[in-house]
Amino acid sequence: MADRTETDKHNGDGSGTSGSGTSGRAADRAATARRDLARELATAIRGEVSAAAADRALMTMDASNYRRVPEVVVAPRDAEDVAAALRICRARGVPVVPRGGGTSIAGQATGIGAVLDFTRHMRRIVALDPEARTAVVQPGVVLDDLRAAAAPHGLTFGPDPSTHSRCTLGGMIGNNSCGSHSVAWGTTADNVRTLDVLTYGGEAVRAGRGTDPEGRPTGLPPRLRDGVKALVDGELALLRTGYPAGLPRRISGYALDALLPEAGTDLARALTGSEGTLGVVTEAAVRLVEAPAARALAVLGYPDESAAAEAAHTLLPYRPLTVEGMAADLVGKDATGLPDGGAWLFVEAGGASRAEAAARAEELCRAARADGATGHTLVTDPAGQRALWRIREDASGTATRLPDGSEAWPGWEDCAVPPARLGPYLRDFRALLAQHGLRGTPYGHFGDGCIHVRIDFDLLTPPGVRRFREFSTDLAALVVAHGGSLSGEHGDGQARAELLPAMYGDELVGLFGRFKDLWDPAAGLNPGILVRPDRLDDNLRFAPLPKGPVPVEFGYPHDDGDFSAAVRRCVGVAKCRTEQLGPGSTDVMCPSFRATGDEQHSTRGRARLLHEMLAGEVVTDGWRSLEVRDALDLCLSCKGCRSDCPVGVDMATYKAEFLHHHYEGRIRPAAHYAMGCLPQWLRAAAPAAPVLNALARTPLAAAAKRVAGIAPEREIPALAEETFRRWWWRRHATAGAPTGGRTVVLWPDTFTDHLSPEVGRAAVRVLEAAGLRPLLPPTAPLATRPSLPLPRLHRPGLCCGLTYVSTGQLTQARAVMRRTVEVLDPLVRPGRPLVVLEPSCAAALRTDLPELLADDPRAARLAAAVRTFAEVLEELAPDWTPPRIDRPVAGQTHCHQHAVLGGAADRRLRERAGLTGALSGGCCGLAGNFGFERGHYDVSVACAEDQLLPAVRGAAPHAEILADGFSCRTQLAQLGGRRGRHLAEALAEALPEGTARGREGAGGGH
Repeated sequence: MADRTETDKHNGDGSGTSGSGTSGRAADRAATARRDLARELATAIRGEVSAAAADRALMTMDASNYRRVPEVVVAPRDAEDVAAALRICRARGVPVVPRGGGTSIAGQATGIGAVLDFTRHMRRIVALDPEARTAVVQPGVVLDDLRAAAAPHGLTFGPDPSTHSRCTLGGMIGNNSCGSHSVAWGTTADNVRTLDVLTYGGEAVRAGRGTDPEGRPTGLPPRLRDGVKALVDGELALLRTGYPAGLPRRISGYALDALLPEAGTDLARALTGSEGTLGVVTEAAVRLVEAPAARALAVLGYPDESAAAEAAHTLLPYRPLTVEGMAADLVGKDATGLPDGGAWLFVEAGGASRAEAAARAEELCRAARADGATGHTLVTDPAGQRALWRIREDASGTATRLPDGSEAWPGWEDCAVPPARLGPYLRDFRALLAQHGLRGTPYGHFGDGCIHVRIDFDLLTPPGVRRFREFSTDLAALVVAHGGSLSGEHGDGQARAELLPAMYGDELVGLFGRFKDLWDPAAGLNPGILVRPDRLDDNLRFAPLPKGPVPVEFGYPHDDGDFSAAVRRCVGVAKCRTEQLGPGSTDVMCPSFRATGDEQHSTRGRARLLHEMLAGEVVTDGWRSLEVRDALDLCLSCKGCRSDCPVGVDMATYKAEFLHHHYEGRIRPAAHYAMGCLPQWLRAAAPAAPVLNALARTPLAAAAKRVAGIAPEREIPALAEETFRRWWWRRHATAGAPTGGRTVVLWPDTFTDHLSPEVGRAAVRVLEAAGLRPLLPPTAPLATRPSLPLPRLHRPGLCCGLTYVSTGQLTQARAVMRRTVEVLDPLVRPGRPLVVLEPSCAAALRTDLPELLADDPRAARLAAAVRTFAEVLEELAPDWTPPRIDRPVAGQTHCHQHAVLGGAADRRLRERAGLTGALSGGCCGLAGNFGFERGHYDVSVACAEDQLLPAVRGAAPHAEILADGFSCRTQLAQLGGRRGRHLAEALAEALPEGTARGREGAGGGH
């Protein structure tokens, strides 16, 4: 967010003032009013205030189909700031919307007027009382932070949405969130004790349970105290009969029946789930529950989804912690660890010990098998459970793409019916989908009768939007016919509130309106949501996007070449906003957000800005946008989102695309010329390596770094005095061409060739020891002789194009890649792979090359031939026994390897060599050119401190420090004082003397 006094970055606030006439004058007036509001707020509160286009753009959407543009974003520091912001907005007639993590799925976290962002400052756990099992929290506290604070006392907060690593308690209270453990511990409303609330009118409320001697709710100012009592007393019959019974997940509407005398006049419960329409929560006291000391997960297989749904409620008498369900069309073909079946129930049991938890889970399994389950898998180790739960938790994102790649959207994400009705409801639901020609993949909280589903609505065309509306109306009727609730977890928001009369009738919905008017007579809190709502097909976030494909450079094969469709992938579930990687996590995404804590430096934030760039209403400069440029500046291009984002957002590619257009025909930053063109510079510098290495240790280096845009804190890596290719051709010329063994083409990437030739030499020795015959591709021409002389240095080298891509020099990247394809296509073929030692180069050849050369079938063939060092040994030398090293390992899997190539083969090779332990996740923070660029040093260090450096510091002194990427090794050397090695180097060193072609191939020496 902008500084508290900054209202329009880069002299523009997205007001769209380039128009003329009346519309231009209106836009000018709106922009002036926005700046005035921001200035007044900034003088009154201690937190940050911004009316800048970038900050407003970040708040236009949540995880729903909806988009509303705010006027200003406020990050209050405390309740006094909230009160001041409400006072100023009330005086100006500006609406206010409280917002947590922005993961709401019904549109209630979007809003016009002022958005109060509680994730910035109001995230303190005020108190935690283990004896009373309560905690007092501010609304911006992330759920996982509360759970971590409670865990040492054997406690937890029961409700746990799949977004637990980034959703906030304030947002959970606003939506009455639930999660997978609600069958054991209930909804958020079941776990709220008191709420401190400020109304739009500035009244302070302490909402709890109980009444004063006159039967009025306690904790209210006189106006509200009398008004609430009068409303309840006057509508006792309606409140007692108007709500459906037997629904554990009745989330829709206001829970006014909690105000009945027999319900204990629970005002806190009545306000929970009100979606920020009645008051702004500034503090909450919540219940904590005892966490089982051990858990066991039973995964039960069923023939199909209906069978699983029918069985779910029959398991409830065994008091499971969870009963979650999903079908094969969501899980996909690559999921492992699941028993046979077409659908599964994830059923968790707890106990005082692992044995007790396992015994309870076994009891569940026996009951399930007797009731039609086709098989089961019982998992007691935490790592195995985490792997299976990830399948379920990522479903809110993965469900946005159907098996054929079609887009699917929320909107009817979480209807709920009585659990015993779930099977019949699901059958009718599937039939209704077919009737409307729609498809979806249901999953969710089967034990509570709550179903999540993303549906392939066409929300881009008027006929598609009409079908969306017609289906919504029909589905509302179907849910009501089964005795259900339109919302079973995420609230009504804009998605379902219009249809509440179908569930509650006009009279009770009218009572909702009267309750809203009592609390918010000026209608200043979250207007258009829940009460007197906007139509469910208004404010769709797709409406302002371009109607046709945008001209781009990459092929975007998974989005039919449409950049808008690629950007639309981000649905806002915000896994990229996870602040800490959990135990044993190998995830990478999103290192820049973990380093800065700033939304604009998350994958979601950048996707939102690109969306607004395409929309052109808030971010108005298109590809020239400075807002987008600044947000992408701290993107490390680590590619972590490509694999870790549940919907496969690929921000590294989007960044390269943007930079290409942004700087087209313009002067680029110096670092783009210095490091983006690194292969050219290194080839030119190779003959003078000794001289240049000496100069790098003189005061001239500081001047050179300034000119090149390199961070002054960085040391310039030493150039190899003999490149890997020169070593290879000298060896080739003196010893003759290698003979015997299966031929593999060894790629002499720029980093191995000029900066780490010892890696290449080690790889040659290991490959030959394994019985393979590595050959380097010629630079030119293809015809070679056994005694080929050293190649002339002026011949252009081959290159994967990585550095050009990462700096957005896509025209040059394409030219380099075309030449590479021309040279390599005759050499690689099935059974003769291209072995690439540098993970970032392998990833570029595997993905960037075919996506930039989408018109060249040779590019796809080359990409398919790319193998990592470990992959080629596993595929072509499966019987080779690697040398035993027998040491623990520490270090990091390269982020590009994690995202694009996978590390399974490397892990298996390490295990066979006796290298024990796991490598850390995250990104080293150097990330090619990123960490060398001026202005990036602090973030680069913060990224390294996230995972890599702590892992290496905590390693045993004799541990093998592995880092296959040159950037990772450089970061380790410069920040950690430890030398990391490529796996090939560790294996080569352990080979017996005289193996293959002798010690000349080993990793040491120059």
